[in-house]
Amino acid sequence: MSIPKLEFPPFHLPAEAEALREEVRAFLKETLPKIKTEDRFASWNTASPEFSRALGAKGWLGITWPKQYGGAERTFLDRLVVTEELLGNSAPAGSHWVADRQSGPLLLKFGTEQQRQAILPRIVKGECYFSIGMSEPDSGSDLASVRTRAEPVPGGFRVNGTKVWTSGAHRNHYCITLVRTSGQHGDRHKGLSQLLVDLKTPGITIRPIINLAGRHDWNEVTFSDAFIPEDCLIGNEGDGWLQVTSELAFERSGPERFMQNVYVLRELVRVLGRQPAKRASAILGRLIARLWTLRQMSTAVAGMMQGGKSPAIEASLVKDLGTIYQQDLPEIARTLAESDATTEDDLADFLDVAQYATMMAPSYTIQGGTTQVLRGIVARGLGLR
Repeated sequence: MSIPKLEFPPFHLPAEAEALREEVRAFLKETLPKIKTEDRFASWNTASPEFSRALGAKGWLGITWPKQYGGAERTFLDRLVVTEELLGNSAPAGSHWVADRQSGPLLLKFGTEQQRQAILPRIVKGECYFSIGMSEPDSGSDLASVRTRAEPVPGGFRVNGTKVWTSGAHRNHYCITLVRTSGQHGDRHKGLSQLLVDLKTPGITIRPIINLAGRHDWNEVTFSDAFIPEDCLIGNEGDGWLQVTSELAFERSGPERFMQNVYVLRELVRVLGRQPAKRASAILGRLIARLWTLRQMSTAVAGMMQGGKSPAIEASLVKDLGTIYQQDLPEIARTLAESDATTEDDLADFLDVAQYATMMAPSYTIQGGTTQVLRGIVARGLGLR
């Protein structure tokens, strides 16, 4: 019997991927100054349909998808490069982010051909945006306790219930929603299904949830006898748990899990100047070393995915360690900047950035699965529980 183990084999991006990186950088250098966004520091939480359409025109959305749906059939490594450059340059990628990262791949894997033909080419063009309808009030990260119910009726489903923390629902087109379509029968994981929900459907009410930073990124979405047509069922009725766990794998494995607030590190380097003090250099070096290590782990995961493997344990560990890093970074950076900033003006500008990052930091523990859930996945995968 083989003993389960973690694998992060050394992996180097091929020349083709690095050539793509230079192309993306040139595009961002030309495009970003023209984009008006409410907050460049929010990156993938900041929506700019104009930017998403420009990225789609370059062929960098749905980059790994089949050409028959508008994709480029490029590698996961190419997608990694595009993602790193968007995050590293604080590009306003929020409009297309969820659709490109997980909703599109979910439809590719489980959707009907009609759903794929109707939706995927629009995502690739940067014209169709998605939200995630998983979390519910009083449920925490226990998705198996979903209470939003879809009652089968002639021609479709009548849906009642509430979803929370639904990012972008006030501006997006669709929400892939986890619902209960049949009784639990003692197993909470059975009887769950996913629906492709048009957010303009009558009976759906979207209310804002304002976060600690004063931004309207999240929403409460309430279904009151909302009728969802039967052709909006994704996959088979009752297969929702299998599908949603597959979807979460897409959400957990990307560089956004350790690069979401990389702008703090970039601003710290700026305020410390070209010749920081010895103590500042040492602390900065440790922060960059942690980032580099996470990046190498993420690249290894991408390499395994490209090789046809499913590194769920490794992806969960990257997300867990990335969360710790992203929550440590603002406070370490703030303390260092306050003692070593080159000018008062630089410090004032930096503190505005650090304040925003600090207020957003608690959410990192929840996004993509709580720390406790992820550590449970790792422990089970290693045979420790």
